[in-house]
Amino acid sequence: MARETDRKSAGERQHSSGENAPRLSLRLYFDGVAGFAGSQKAASTPKAQKAPKAMFGPGKADLLEHIEKTGSIAAAGRAMGMSYKRAWMLVETMNALFAEPLVSSNRGGSEGGGAALTQTGRAVLAHYRALEAATRNAGSEAIAAINSLVRH
Repeated sequence: MARETDRKSAGERQHSSGENAPRLSLRLYFDGVAGFAGSQKAASTPKAQKAPKAMFGPGKADLLEHIEKTGSIAAAGRAMGMSYKRAWMLVETMNALFAEPLVSSNRGGSEGGGAALTQTGRAVLAHYRALEAATRNAGSEAIAAINSLVRH
């Protein structure tokens, strides 16, 4: 149970208002990004059509928050219950998606490695969290109305 609580984002913890409160999960899909399946050229092959499109959502935002907090991709992944390889892959995907990298990293060794959000990474995270909050606030009545129709 503690692991489940640890995996919740800061936004989910702040806005939980009971056991039956619905969660809002916001994902942004970017079409036409070069090198991703959503681009016109890449989507022309059957294999590319099944590949994931360029996307940024709550998991990647949480990973960025953990990297900022821990200064380590490995520690951020562990905090989220994922392998270093998976965390590193997500960082590489985010860095390839945006015009500038979101995470900078230094290799380990005698001086130790580390990772930090770049200015672009902090900006993307801040804009994403602001969009989540605005969506949650603007949709609160509709969310409550839908929740009232759910079998509890």
